[in-house]
Amino acid sequence: MHLTRFTDYSLRVLIYLAVKGEQRSTITEIAERFEISRNHLMKVVQDLNHRGYITSIRGKNGGLLLKRAPETIPLGELVRDTERDLHLVECFGDDNECIITPACRLKPILAEALAAFLAVLDHYTLADLLGPQRPRLVRLLQLDDTPATPEPP
Repeated sequence: MHLTRFTDYSLRVLIYLAVKGEQRSTITEIAERFEISRNHLMKVVQDLNHRGYITSIRGKNGGLLLKRAPETIPLGELVRDTERDLHLVECFGDDNECIITPACRLKPILAEALAAFLAVLDHYTLADLLGPQRPRLVRLLQLDDTPATPEPP
C-alpha cells in the first residue's frame, strides 16, 4: 500500500493547521515550511476546503484554518477522501483483463487487507497525530520564535 503525494500533503496541511490552532496560515507559508511545491499545495488546499476540512478566508487578513476540530477528523476518512484510486491490483478495477480472475483468491484477500488498513486508520484522528508531540511539532515547524534544531533519529 502506498499513499499518494496528494494524501501526504493533505495530512501535512491538516497537521500544520492543527498545530497553529486559531492562527491563520497561508499556502506559501506551509509550502515553505515543508519545502514542497506551492502549486501542488494549492490543489490540495482547494480539495480540503471543498471537502470541509479547512476554511479559506480571503483578503488582507485572510488565510487557512481548520474547519473541524482535530478530534473530529478520522484519518481513515481523510485517506478515503484524498486517495483517488484504492485499487490495489488490476482486478479491483472495471478494466480488469486478468485471465485468472475467475479462479483467483488474491482480490478478496487484498480487499480484506485494505479494509483492515482503513479500519485501523478509522481508530485515529488528526488529534492523535498531535498528542504529546505538539510542542515538538511547534519547534520543528518553527511556529515559535526559537530556531529549529535537528532532532535525533
